[in-house]
Amino acid sequence: MFSSLARQAVRQSSKRVIPLVGNAVNNTTAPVAARAFATGSFPAPKLFDYETVTANLTVADAIESVEAAFGALARGNVDVPMPMHIGIDESAVAGPGDCHIKGGYVSGTPTFTVKLACVSFYKNAELGLPPGSGIFIVVNAVTGAPLGVFQENRFMTDLRTGAAGAVSMKHCSLPSQDVVGFIGCGAIARNMARAAAAVRPIKGVAFGLAGAEEFAAEMEAELGMPFTVASSAKELCAKADVIFTQTPGSSPVLELEWLTNPNGVTIIASGSDQPTKQEIPNDVLKASKYISDLTKQTSKVGELRGAIQAGAMTESDVYAELGDIVNGTKPGREGNEIIVVDLTGTGAQDAAIGQVAWDKLSTL
Repeated sequence: MFSSLARQAVRQSSKRVIPLVGNAVNNTTAPVAARAFATGSFPAPKLFDYETVTANLTVADAIESVEAAFGALARGNVDVPMPMHIGIDESAVAGPGDCHIKGGYVSGTPTFTVKLACVSFYKNAELGLPPGSGIFIVVNAVTGAPLGVFQENRFMTDLRTGAAGAVSMKHCSLPSQDVVGFIGCGAIARNMARAAAAVRPIKGVAFGLAGAEEFAAEMEAELGMPFTVASSAKELCAKADVIFTQTPGSSPVLELEWLTNPNGVTIIASGSDQPTKQEIPNDVLKASKYISDLTKQTSKVGELRGAIQAGAMTESDVYAELGDIVNGTKPGREGNEIIVVDLTGTGAQDAAIGQVAWDKLSTL
């Protein structure tokens, strides 16, 4: 549904006058196809600083819109280009770091979004700054004019990633599967925990090389649900019905023989978003019902990439994209199988959270 701003832009465009151009030979004038010159300018986009963004948006705000975006993506109703990656090599004047640019448009919505996310600028620690930053630019889909610039420093990215985790858990696990493990206990894990708790009451189990105790204590206090700390990833895998993995490294975080739950397990992996990363071993991927957020993307930068390179899988081994499960085209959990949901982050999610952010914050 168009916003009032979108409707106004349509009305203004309908009043555009075709210029008259004189004919030097017979001194006549006639309407011709000519480039229209602007007689006004677009208002400057609103700037929403980090404090405003973080104070007014939550994972719960994003779940419904991200779920709808995945459904639209599977129906072919989202324009999502492949992500753009800029590598900043280390030198005396720059880097190291990486910049990712994503975006998308969900058909029938009044805005589209372009996102710039900078990560792995590890030298920032010397300056007392975080290693990542970023902005969302939300654009009027009628006029093409930027409406808002959201200085989110990966906060909105983490929200939409958490929302994708909620959608994955909702559609790929059973209501009775309430023991939820978290391997990696950073900012994304916190949003995954909030997202999981929005799906159903959970019993959390945490493991991380650092911060697991703090994560468990914080999440138990915030969510009012029990959290414990596992002594190893192997112990966590033996207990969990659902496992969220969100680590920055390039080494696998679990093994196939650790997945001993007789009722099956759902692994929701969100740590791999570039070709140097892989959290899930190839034998686990091959043994699983593998579900991608977007196959053309996971085959290049997700868990699937490693399995394809190793010759363990091909794109034809992909069971479904997450939107197919959302739409009911294919079932999610059917028995005690291993399910892997590979979340690399899509422009559809960025478009969804961008629309939510604009609708909520533009009225402040």
